[in-house]
Amino acid sequence: MAQPDTKKIFFENLSGAGKAIAVLTSGGDAQGMNAAVRAVVRMGLYVGAKVYFIHEGYQGMVDGGENIKEATWESVSSMLQVGGTVIGSARCKEFRTHEGRLKAAHNLVQYGITNLCVIGGDGSLTGANLFREEWSGLLSELVGQGLIEDEAVQKNSALHIVGMVGSIDNDFCGTDMTIGTDSALHRIIEVVDAIMTTAQSHQRTFVLEVMGRHCGYLALVSALACGADWVLIPEMPPEDGWEDKMCQKLSANRAGMKRLNIIIVAEGAIDHSNKPITTDYIKDLVVKCLGFDTRVTILGHVQRGGTPSAFDRILASRMGVEAVFALLETTANTPACVVSLCGNQSVRLPLMECVQMTQEVQKAMDEKRFEEAVKLRGRSFENNLKTYKLLAHRKPESELPVSNFNVAVLNVGAPAAGMNAAVRSAVRVGISEGHKMFAVSDGFEGLSKGQIREIKWADVGGWTGQGGSLLGTKRTLPAKHVDKIAEQMRKNNINALLIIGGFEAFESLLQLYEARATHEELCIPMCMLPATISNNVPGTDLSIGADTALNAIVETCDRIKQSASGTKRRVFIIETMGGYCGYLASVGGLAAGADAAYIYEEPFDIRDLQANVEHLTEKMKTSIQRGLVLRNENSNENYTTDFIYQLYSEEGKGVFDCRKNVLGHMQQGGAPSPFDRNFGTKISAKAMQWITKKLVETFRQGRVFANTEDTCCLLGMRRRALVFQPVVQLKGDTDFVHRIPKEQWWLKLRPLMKILAKYKTSYDVSDSGQLEHVVRNRPKESDASGAM
Repeated sequence: MAQPDTKKIFFENLSGAGKAIAVLTSGGDAQGMNAAVRAVVRMGLYVGAKVYFIHEGYQGMVDGGENIKEATWESVSSMLQVGGTVIGSARCKEFRTHEGRLKAAHNLVQYGITNLCVIGGDGSLTGANLFREEWSGLLSELVGQGLIEDEAVQKNSALHIVGMVGSIDNDFCGTDMTIGTDSALHRIIEVVDAIMTTAQSHQRTFVLEVMGRHCGYLALVSALACGADWVLIPEMPPEDGWEDKMCQKLSANRAGMKRLNIIIVAEGAIDHSNKPITTDYIKDLVVKCLGFDTRVTILGHVQRGGTPSAFDRILASRMGVEAVFALLETTANTPACVVSLCGNQSVRLPLMECVQMTQEVQKAMDEKRFEEAVKLRGRSFENNLKTYKLLAHRKPESELPVSNFNVAVLNVGAPAAGMNAAVRSAVRVGISEGHKMFAVSDGFEGLSKGQIREIKWADVGGWTGQGGSLLGTKRTLPAKHVDKIAEQMRKNNINALLIIGGFEAFESLLQLYEARATHEELCIPMCMLPATISNNVPGTDLSIGADTALNAIVETCDRIKQSASGTKRRVFIIETMGGYCGYLASVGGLAAGADAAYIYEEPFDIRDLQANVEHLTEKMKTSIQRGLVLRNENSNENYTTDFIYQLYSEEGKGVFDCRKNVLGHMQQGGAPSPFDRNFGTKISAKAMQWITKKLVETFRQGRVFANTEDTCCLLGMRRRALVFQPVVQLKGDTDFVHRIPKEQWWLKLRPLMKILAKYKTSYDVSDSGQLEHVVRNRPKESDASGAM
């Protein structure tokens, strides 16, 4: 396939020839570890290094023998979608002793392994760093015992360590997300959504215990994602008398016609006296005080199991490749580092700085400095906590500020999972800020017809987990209805507008901005939140709904590939949505392990198609049994899905047969993923706070008047930051004919997909992470924690 413009600096600076890399998984398992192992192996082999598996973690390193095996390209096939870790994981007491580490060093030297990629938690990574610090001393001991020669010491003089954090608890400081966390949230939310249906039928209260002995991330984010009534986490012990407050809240919700209550408890939840708060204690309390029919569900190891989510596969693949880069670039003086995620960017941080801060969190909790513990967890955790408090606990009317501002919220364009979570968040934050909130049905068409009503706190209860658009949405742009829209804005005294939608929403905001010159009613603060499965809105790396669509694609691809299990060799041609934007095909292809993905942004011709068929034919003859090819619906008007299917069928005769599948609107349906629920919730809350600020700034002489560029903005994630950008400034970044941004970050992931599919290609490492330092509190403008 034709290549995007990349800086071809890969082979000049980053050759792995003569190097040996070993990968191991240690401690508790986490979904996505296999994707990380696969990426390390294939990228390592790609650069010419030898790559080894160390089975059973540090125990395998100590025992040696059959536990250390050389990896091949084929040995990591068909593992991307498998949960847990196929190379095994074990906690090893012997490695904690000097004698154990001496044995491990001897085993590594026998294979010439001086580069270790460790996937595990803070304990595993701390052990790796100690091993690295002792390395030269261990080799000297081995020489003294006559187990190795001096020549071996010279060849293996330094041990290089790179870590990736695999932990469902997300309890490691320095990274926004650890491998496995998103998948664990998927398991929790699947259970909560199922429980809510039975709870509603019987008007029951459910108390759910989720994992998190020392960290409440899973409990907190799942509570945010399902709109739980109460959450208990180790970092925020409830104040004395919390039992009465909780019962009052549950009772008030029932009085407000809510038929169920959900309480989520982290397994390590404690009160201010460090006394554990158990699910049984809460159940007995609710039964005794309220008489509600109450059940307890302990999720346990269900959270660790199952297939990894699309997010975890992509995260682990990116981290695995970054880990190989880090190992190739390291020198004897480079400290051991850990590959982390900051916003939407891979970064490298000194391993021990992260470990020390992680240990400081526990120390702060032990010493009852809980506010400090929350801050040390990072801005992402802190924002999750603030947002949950803002949305779950309504202040009494007497405590609300009185703003006298009316704010309208509407959906524009095609439905996207997570839109309803964003609307709920906007309504509740708006009410908390003292505004009167209005809901507009059916987008700008509905607004022009006066389909606008006040919406209250309780009206959006239960919206978080529902797919589609409950407000109703249409693609109609406002330009032809602008007079009627202005009239309705004046009639309802609308002082600010929040628009949630895709490319149509972006175009609509531009039209409204331009109409300010002739319609004073539109001189109000206006903000747009990107929500589209296509992820084709300029000014943002991610859109609400895209993660849910990716998961639908990946789950379907997994099933389709499995359907050919045990049959003859088969290639599947899959068509995805996205208009002219190839995000779903490309990133879905990376997450599903595709062999090729055809998109509009990367033109291709018959020669590229022929080369892909030949490449796949060669792979089919030697190793793999199933092939996967994705095609974006508008990638090429002549090379249609049918054409590509027929071409592959004809050219693959005698080697493989072909099947095709058009995924269609299943990509747009379904309940939103945890990521989309939380992304929508948090950026919507941030947008409402921005609107409040702009309303105050632009209120003069008894009315709101906002006609500057910075009062008509799109809120998007750009690399590490959530940024408000004037839509007028984004016009130059946009291809309006094809409805895509002119520059798209994910195009840099395409060579990665090709490399992992065994293509020879150039790879742009200019965006690769550089070693940074842990920052205790990132400045607010750099806050990208809206991601999760």
